[in-house]
Amino acid sequence: MRKISLSNLDKLFAKVSEQAKLYVPVDGKNGIASFKLWEDGVVMSNALNTTRSAKDFFFPQTENLMEFKSQGKNIEIIDTRTEKEDFVIFGVRACDVKSFEILDRVFLSEPVDTYYASRREKGVIVSLACGRPAETCFCKTFGIDPASPEGDITAWKTETDLYLKANTEKGEKLLASLNELTEEGCEQAVEEQKKNISAIMDKLPLKDLKTDKFGVGKTQEYFNSPAWDELSSHCLGCGTCTFVCPTCQCYDVKDFNTGSGVKRFRCWDSCMYSDFTLMAHGNSRNSQKERFRQRFMHKLVYYPDNNDGMFSCVGCGRCLAKCPISMNIVKVMKTLGGKEND
Repeated sequence: MRKISLSNLDKLFAKVSEQAKLYVPVDGKNGIASFKLWEDGVVMSNALNTTRSAKDFFFPQTENLMEFKSQGKNIEIIDTRTEKEDFVIFGVRACDVKSFEILDRVFLSEPVDTYYASRREKGVIVSLACGRPAETCFCKTFGIDPASPEGDITAWKTETDLYLKANTEKGEKLLASLNELTEEGCEQAVEEQKKNISAIMDKLPLKDLKTDKFGVGKTQEYFNSPAWDELSSHCLGCGTCTFVCPTCQCYDVKDFNTGSGVKRFRCWDSCMYSDFTLMAHGNSRNSQKERFRQRFMHKLVYYPDNNDGMFSCVGCGRCLAKCPISMNIVKVMKTLGGKEND
């Protein structure tokens, strides 16, 4: 384990940015934090989490896939991708790091999504333990430890120092390149912080939220539950929950006629939208109730059914904070799960 004084944090960032593009959470307008490219003068945010997750680095909101040009009966397919540069994301929280594992099971399964795969290969994740978990946090419900986040390198920030521990070959290589700036660190300060974080988590309002009632084999039990009528009745179908969610992976692929050819691109989509999965004959989910049910059944039942019991939620709390009508996965779990989740 290595450590560096927080007063030298900019020197650390400068050293990392010499090797790869470095992104850190930065406060923007109205105190909203988002990942930005680090350069001299950029100050890292102290916010618990960014408003949108680090998912964007591997599965961006919009991206060009290819172009087509035609001459007569001949069609030329142009790969518009450029070689991706190495990059480092610093300050990723435990919930978002876990979301990459969920996305990996979607995009790295056969047939592999090469756009996603190339970004995963080039990216280095430096996670940061959550010093002050919020009341909307419930990551421990899904077996995630905010005091010991995964990633290529795990970081812990005390009042005076930053501690760094490599977990992968990528992490070891990056951390070794910082040896001149860092020194050997004692794990006592880290262990103390872990205890403090655990103590905070044990006092949070959602500490007793359980997944026991959900998971594999629960489709028939919950699909026709009358509770969906009331749960979905106030949903606006705005899709905010899906756009701030670190694990949502729905997208649409569209072709755009440029006048000199066609560009094919993909963009995020939402199962909460009325035109999602719209086909020539119509939509397979015509009511907001059906679309609302699809979102939460996927998180709590369908995904676990197909992924060895792993849930498609990481308890980051973004949907709790951002839903304009305060309808979220916690309310769904408490309603369907009954007394166990009260």
